[in-house]
Amino acid sequence: MRTLHAYHSRSSKLQVISSVTIMFASLSMVAQHKGAVTSEVTSAWKDGTFHIDVPGIVGRSDIILQRANADRTEAMPLGNGRLGLGVWSQDGYTAQLNRGDTWPSRLSLGQVVIPGLAELARASDYSARLNLYDGEFVEQGAGLTATTYVDESVDAMVVEVRGAVPDAVQVVELRLWPGRTPQAMVENRVGVLFETWRDTNELGASGLTFGSLSAIRVDGRDSQVSCDSPLSIKVTFRPKVDGTFRILVAAPEWHGGDAVGTGSSILDKAMALTSDDHRKWWHSFWNSVAMLKLSSSDLSAEYFENLRAINLFTTAAESRDRFPGSQAGIGDLFSSFRDDHRWGPSAYWHWNLRMQVSANLGAGMARFNEPYFNLYNDNMDAIAQWTQNHMRGRRGICIPETMRFNGVGYENETWLKSPGINCTEDGRPYYNARTISTGAEVALWVWQQYLYTDDLGFLESHYPLMRNAAEFLLAYARKDSNGVLYTYPSNAHESNWDVRNPTTDVAAMRALFPALIIAAATLKVDDEVVQAAKAALPSLPALPLRTVDKAGLIPETELNNSRAIIASSYNPDAIVHNEENIGLEPVWPYSLIGDDGPLHELAVRTFMQRPNKASADWSADPVQAARLGLGEEMRSTLKTITERYQFYPSGMAQLTAFPEFYVEQIGVVSDALQSGLVQDYDGLVRVKPAWPDNWDADGTVEIQHNNRIHLQIRAGKIVTLGVEAETASEIKMRNPWPGETVDIVSRDGSRARLPMDSTGILSMELKAGGSYRISPSQERKELIGFSPVTGQPAVVPKKLGSRSIGLIR
Repeated sequence: MRTLHAYHSRSSKLQVISSVTIMFASLSMVAQHKGAVTSEVTSAWKDGTFHIDVPGIVGRSDIILQRANADRTEAMPLGNGRLGLGVWSQDGYTAQLNRGDTWPSRLSLGQVVIPGLAELARASDYSARLNLYDGEFVEQGAGLTATTYVDESVDAMVVEVRGAVPDAVQVVELRLWPGRTPQAMVENRVGVLFETWRDTNELGASGLTFGSLSAIRVDGRDSQVSCDSPLSIKVTFRPKVDGTFRILVAAPEWHGGDAVGTGSSILDKAMALTSDDHRKWWHSFWNSVAMLKLSSSDLSAEYFENLRAINLFTTAAESRDRFPGSQAGIGDLFSSFRDDHRWGPSAYWHWNLRMQVSANLGAGMARFNEPYFNLYNDNMDAIAQWTQNHMRGRRGICIPETMRFNGVGYENETWLKSPGINCTEDGRPYYNARTISTGAEVALWVWQQYLYTDDLGFLESHYPLMRNAAEFLLAYARKDSNGVLYTYPSNAHESNWDVRNPTTDVAAMRALFPALIIAAATLKVDDEVVQAAKAALPSLPALPLRTVDKAGLIPETELNNSRAIIASSYNPDAIVHNEENIGLEPVWPYSLIGDDGPLHELAVRTFMQRPNKASADWSADPVQAARLGLGEEMRSTLKTITERYQFYPSGMAQLTAFPEFYVEQIGVVSDALQSGLVQDYDGLVRVKPAWPDNWDADGTVEIQHNNRIHLQIRAGKIVTLGVEAETASEIKMRNPWPGETVDIVSRDGSRARLPMDSTGILSMELKAGGSYRISPSQERKELIGFSPVTGQPAVVPKKLGSRSIGLIR
């Protein structure tokens, strides 16, 4: 049985509690879940600490295989943030190596095949587990165990095998496929496949040299390495006398040079490491993130908990390189499909990255957003030049919605007669030809990242992006005869082309200009762009309105009309080209409308009448439902989207008939669950704003200023509410117990009444490192016992309707 770990404020210290306590607590929680009569309500908060069994909670979401994953669509994901794997049991054992920097085609580094593990794969007692807490894929059967992982500190995959016959000859092959033209070399028991190429063939090509390198070595006996063909390296060997062996494959970033020397150096380092070395990183990772444990009578909450844990795992496994590992919403680092890609692999699609950025904030994983910001900040000069060239010399930056890794707006899709062009005033109408709001959205994520982290250095280095995005919007917008700003021609993202005042633009201006002004004041900056943003505030356009049954615009004075909804633009009858709900963009990601305020009912009507319901795996329906306080809609849309698109046993989704592993849906799941529990996007903390009454919850959500909310909910009621402060700060919180007075209890047990204004907003001053429990003043303390949040590792695959996580025999 795993030991129980508990947070001690925000340090990395952990507290171990006895297995007896774990067992007792686990039985207690099970009894409550099954509806057993209990004499007390239990809380995991004790002595200023929220006690949670991190390994046990993570283990609940392990992916269980009851049969071998013989098809490549059943591959399990692994990675260290730079090097990723898809692992399945074809030909005994196959693993594909992938990186995100093999531009422009994101070519694989090859596949590793171990035929001798066929005995394991076809064993009647076969079982496997993707162990999320350890970052490993472990297969067992026929007395054999194969453990696969990616070293944390060096870019090398490792397969550790136990139970092999010591004198039986084994073979492992490292191979590429027709269409690839590698060189193969063998030296000192190391085999290397490597090639380089130049990025010259696409529009917008960088001219830079990229490449792939994979080097293999076996830690066993009598190793013999040979070039089996121009496309493969073969190693024959015998296991060690104890029946163990290791296969190590290095796969670093490669632009040319000494291939054998580079590969051998990495393999030497990998040989000196043990599985404990990479586990330490994963354990530290899981102990730093905000954990959730969910439960419901129909087990759907547990299923979504599992998808969220997979999202956290895959984020850590793909998002630690210079640029994001995910492209077009796809987990490219986990591919098992050789070099095949549905979408042009040289470009990033912003629409399919944003849910991951948002989810990382609430999960306490803001550091994993760095590759996203690097993508745009590092390419700032190229984007500015693109804007000058394609937007008639305007200053600032128009960030292409679909942007090549080198900052240009060409979309090189194989099915297009000519590449699509983004952020261009001169090109033909196209999905994102005149989507001009992307820069504003990136800039707003910069601002949110700062608010969550209080990293002033980050804001200083990324403020130019905010400024330049605002400068372009100010330059593109014009004033009508009434002195009101408008944009034309402009896209309502991909849905409506060349319309007037698309809702995305209106929301972008209304959200970005105030944020820029505050950011500038924070940095003590004042320039012509800040002054122009201030001057523009009185001239900002209103959101476009229409009625449910008519396409024409209605005036802003009609927003309370029971038939009024937010339109996609000032041309609400424009041709629709994609299945998006543009009218809900002001809710999320632009955060102009929440679960209260004068526009709330309007936005709720817009949500209920939205044209595209759960129509794609990237659909923001669950997140927007949560932002609007619609807990049941959040639950139902999560279920619908998952049953439509979560196709693979790894928990990842499939959007088109072309097989690839999409990670954007689990990003939506993560963000929605966190938003349903806690929201803090505008300086007001909302606790349990959109949580289904029949879902119980235990866990943590990150809020602004590196602070955390710890929460336990039973049958719709808040049992535990704790606040953990990283820095000294003041927070405003909407009263979680409307109509009641509320106390704050410090770690030392001192209790004080929280100030509350006439609208029910609580104010609390937090000390750096402080830890506080929030509770109703009339709480009957004698009825609250202590019971930590515990969990047990999964033992069977999970199911939700026709979908499953794992493989069922």
